[in-house]
Amino acid sequence: MAKIAFFAVLAVVLVSGLIFAPEHAGLAIHPMDQFELTPLFGGEHVGTFTVTNQTLWMGLAIVGIILLLVVGTSGGKEVPTRSQSVAELAYGFVYKMVEDVAGKDAVKYFPGIMTLFMFIVFANFLGLIPMSFTPTSHIAVTAVLAMIVFVFVTVLGFVKNGAGFLGLFWVSSAPLPLRPILAVIELISYFVRPVSHSIRLAGNVMAGHAVIKVFAGFAAALGLFGFFPILAISAVYALEVLVAFIQAYVFTILTCVYLKDALHPSH
Repeated sequence: MAKIAFFAVLAVVLVSGLIFAPEHAGLAIHPMDQFELTPLFGGEHVGTFTVTNQTLWMGLAIVGIILLLVVGTSGGKEVPTRSQSVAELAYGFVYKMVEDVAGKDAVKYFPGIMTLFMFIVFANFLGLIPMSFTPTSHIAVTAVLAMIVFVFVTVLGFVKNGAGFLGLFWVSSAPLPLRPILAVIELISYFVRPVSHSIRLAGNVMAGHAVIKVFAGFAAALGLFGFFPILAISAVYALEVLVAFIQAYVFTILTCVYLKDALHPSH
């Protein structure tokens, strides 16, 4: 199985090297072109309601989630199928994360966190397919996800705790003269959360894809000696598979941390 997996990855890397290589010989590599939004139905203008390649791949991510969690688990067999096993593993993984990080009283919000995790995972992994598009490489997408989390936990914090939610910014264990200064710092760091939350995901995904494109350009430009960049692509591609999962995990676990602060704001 290990050999099959190796050759499968190598085949994908070789195909991606051919597809993402520059059109002309030389080192005219444009690694950022792969992130360009293009309309699906003609024209070049991208408006508010234009259906783009980003729209398509976000839709495919949603379809993939439905196929895995709904179709793949239909029937609930005692001896689970592969798709049912994967769905159950994902369910248990996220459920345990929510329970351990945010507490048992946060389990009621598990469906939303599970949806968030699965969307990011599917979007990241689909983006590793040659000629695909990665929605999570765009700050516009990750910023919306981060803002949804930010607004939700902020509103929840005030609904659950009232003015007591402001205790999140008041470090009662610090000396009294330092508390106002720390409160300002805590307040600034709180409002910076959606920025760091979104940039971390988009930046890591974009960087990996750009590196693969650069090495693919080297492989095409070097001809017979392109074997060496292909080895580098193989290593980066394997790393990107890991990053695709880790970034979804990091985004989700930070969401759980923010949810914990909303439910238990005492500093």
